[in-house]
Amino acid sequence: MEKINNSDLSDASIDLDIKDQKQEIEILETIPSAAITTSPQFDQARTKTLIRKLDWHLVQFLALLYLLSFLDRTNIGNAKLFNLQKDLGMPTTGPGAIQYNHALAIFFPFYVAAEVPSNMMMKRTRPSLWLTIIMLGWAICTISMGFVHNYRGLMAVRVFLGICEGGLFPGVTYYITMWYCRHECGLRMALFFSAATAAGAFGGLLAFGIGKMDGVGGRGGWSWIFILEGIITFLVAMGAYWAINDYPRTANLLTEEERTEVERRLEADRSSLADEFNLKFAKDAFLDWKIYVHMFITIGIYTPLYSISLFLPTIVKNMGYSNETSQLMTVPPYAVACLFTILAGYLADKLKQRGIFMMIFELSAILGFVLLASSGKPAIQYTGTFFATSGIYPLVPMGVAWNGNNIGGSLKRGVGIAMHVGFGNLGGAISAYCFLTQYSPRFIPGHVTLASTVSMSLVLTTGMTWYLRRENKRRDQWAADNSILPENYTDEQKMAEREKGDNASFYRYTI
Repeated sequence: MEKINNSDLSDASIDLDIKDQKQEIEILETIPSAAITTSPQFDQARTKTLIRKLDWHLVQFLALLYLLSFLDRTNIGNAKLFNLQKDLGMPTTGPGAIQYNHALAIFFPFYVAAEVPSNMMMKRTRPSLWLTIIMLGWAICTISMGFVHNYRGLMAVRVFLGICEGGLFPGVTYYITMWYCRHECGLRMALFFSAATAAGAFGGLLAFGIGKMDGVGGRGGWSWIFILEGIITFLVAMGAYWAINDYPRTANLLTEEERTEVERRLEADRSSLADEFNLKFAKDAFLDWKIYVHMFITIGIYTPLYSISLFLPTIVKNMGYSNETSQLMTVPPYAVACLFTILAGYLADKLKQRGIFMMIFELSAILGFVLLASSGKPAIQYTGTFFATSGIYPLVPMGVAWNGNNIGGSLKRGVGIAMHVGFGNLGGAISAYCFLTQYSPRFIPGHVTLASTVSMSLVLTTGMTWYLRRENKRRDQWAADNSILPENYTDEQKMAEREKGDNASFYRYTI
């Protein structure tokens, strides 16, 4: 990363008066006219009404998409309890039982590989078109899993499922940043991601009911889980193109005055940083060391996230419960995690803090895995699942909001979020091997591994929080020494630094 030193900032202040009028015109011509339009600011009541309108029309449908996505990628964990391995000729014991773990893991490398290109495609096309295409793709893949006949067929379909689903989470998190100010994104991402906890709870209930269809049409209960859930996704995808609004400027749900106000708020919040498609901003993301730190924080969180999502029914079953009871007992931990995910997002936005909340929930998750690893008593183990889920799930939207908040510039932010989420999702491949059959029923090595990955994230989160606080103080001191506060910059002064992203002298990080 190119660090800002005092001489850099001094040069920036000298260059704020643009002497070359031709250069100024060229810079201004790259900005859409709407972005530099000044308009009356909405009062607090009207702003609140506007934001609620966006929440109602945008976030609810996005949450539904993610619920279906998470359900379709993790329902294999529920299907396992309904003779998936036996019907496909996959061993359930001995060394051959690892075929199931391979089927879980194969999804993630392709899922990750699709993320950065997918975000760039969404920027190149438009959200309504791109999200609809990938949604239809993964719906077809999910249905197809219900018709596979052997291990090879399952592996092949899981590959294509990963490719199709790869663009949704980074795409939607990037999409949210195009509508909301930085300190409004956390709650919206939490509401969006809470669908993952709902998918866990709903998936257990749905699998419990669909599993009763075992033998219908000559197909096993596991087959019907994939087919029916895939059909639901396909039906929703058919209407997604018309339900998704692309950008504030083109949104039919807003009046002209509201469109202008949304753009004005984003301009004020993002300090008029570059918004056009230029590959040099993608390069900036790849050279930013802070994004790489977030990537390692994220893999430490996503590894237990997917372990819980894929293996919680098996973990609960090995506490001594039946298949059906295990499906139902996975619901309460997810329900509690959902509440904490939304509450954490709300408080983090309200207090404009991310790092401290991240550390609190990382400690909760570590405690949960310690309880699971240290005791053989079902009551203590089950309590551990509550601490683990309630600690892990809030960290995912909070982490991506924190990273996104601190990346200046539209394309750099889109690429940076995809890098963040993509690397984190490699944790899914790790999680596939955390709970091997030979370690049942307690799976102690798996729980210890997950406690360790979250501990790594805790250390890195603490370091990042310290650095961002120090850097903000340093920039504030420079501003005070030079008598030029960020809020006093003119539009022309901001335009002079618009391509510097979060290295701009007026930019301040979210801590």
